[in-house]
Amino acid sequence: MHQVIHTRERPFSCGDCGESFTRSGSLKTHQLIHSGERPFSCGDCGESFTQSGTLKTHQLIHSGERPFSCGDCGKSFTQSGTLKTHQLIHSGERPFSCDECGKSFTQSGTLKTHKLIHTGERPFSCDECGKSFINSGSLKTHKLIHTGERPFSCDECGKSFINSGSLKTHKLIHTGERPFSCGHCGKSFTQSGNLKAHQLIHTGERPFSCRDCGKSFTHSGSLKTHQLIHAGERPFSCGDCGKSFTHSGNLKSHQLIHTGERPFSCDECGKSFTESGSLKKHKLIHTGERPFSCDGCGKSFTRISHLKSHQLIHSGVKAYTCDQCGRAFTHSSSLQSHLVTHSGIKAYSCDVCGKTFSLIGSRNTHLRIHTRHDVYSCDQCGKQFTTNTELRRHMFTHTEERPYKCDLCEKTFKSPRYLRRHQQIHTRKTLQVQLL
Repeated sequence: MHQVIHTRERPFSCGDCGESFTRSGSLKTHQLIHSGERPFSCGDCGESFTQSGTLKTHQLIHSGERPFSCGDCGKSFTQSGTLKTHQLIHSGERPFSCDECGKSFTQSGTLKTHKLIHTGERPFSCDECGKSFINSGSLKTHKLIHTGERPFSCDECGKSFINSGSLKTHKLIHTGERPFSCGHCGKSFTQSGNLKAHQLIHTGERPFSCRDCGKSFTHSGSLKTHQLIHAGERPFSCGDCGKSFTHSGNLKSHQLIHTGERPFSCDECGKSFTESGSLKKHKLIHTGERPFSCDGCGKSFTRISHLKSHQLIHSGVKAYTCDQCGRAFTHSSSLQSHLVTHSGIKAYSCDVCGKTFSLIGSRNTHLRIHTRHDVYSCDQCGKQFTTNTELRRHMFTHTEERPYKCDLCEKTFKSPRYLRRHQQIHTRKTLQVQLL
């Protein structure tokens, strides 16, 4: 029987899916996946398994016993095989390599699952919705969405999860432990996967590309979500209003609008949010931390998205052009707002003086003149402004600073508005030359 491993002969084949095995016992165990039979049940929680060995390992979760310890870091495990795999982290050994792309793995099973990415095969399908997966574990976890079952609960706050790994990661929130640190900037994370995704920011690598539009992403999940845009698929629908979303997380956040629930509160000011990420970003206001800095001018931001938007100023890229007047914008949202000015529609009016505006933001800014709320005053000359941006732009008139430079002639300006006006000179000159 052992020699079959060397000959790579797999004489026992499954009649349902064609997968072959070296032993008849392995085939029998495999066939339980297709029959749905799980003859070994846990007396503590009722979870059932296809093999007695898997049940025994599972029962260690309830007993808390972890008999296999790592000599390097002291971490303990319920199985010797899991310990052996863990020890490869310390040795750096990844003995199983993919013939297609060269990526290597610590386990043969992980390599086998990885190869399905190249073949496009997803052999495990959900009976409820037809969604397919590359491994049975992912299918099993997915099925809990349909049953609503969340068997793993946190002792601290009562929040429940569909798998033990998610619970384990969640518990780090209560302990404050963030065991995975970035060697470049020192930022730490609760999961190794989040660290890996973060490190791509430093390398600039975006290994997952969309075949439809070429847009690239730092991880496969983001690519999958993006591809739903091209497919027009929005599989997650709100039962209250019918609005649909590309992934379940967005639906959950949306549903909080209907319930009015804002479960994440700031300890400093009491402001509450529907998402933990929004709270995290908000807290940077209190700490004054602005972790994302521009290499071009040193300006820093609380969010990476704000940094990316800012960097377009330096690049000069204005990818969104108005068909009516030719004016170009760095963002599609700016173009959309601009297009309203051509329509002549002024749907937003001031309740105090009746003045009308094409944009709600312009109306709200105007209202501050009447209410005197959030009026920003210059400490140099006392002049007042309705927005902080206008005040900052005005402050340049009191200094010699001219941070906005023209790429064509090196001339500098105190505001982006003056720079844009100046650049039109170059555009007109180019057109005149073309006409001649």
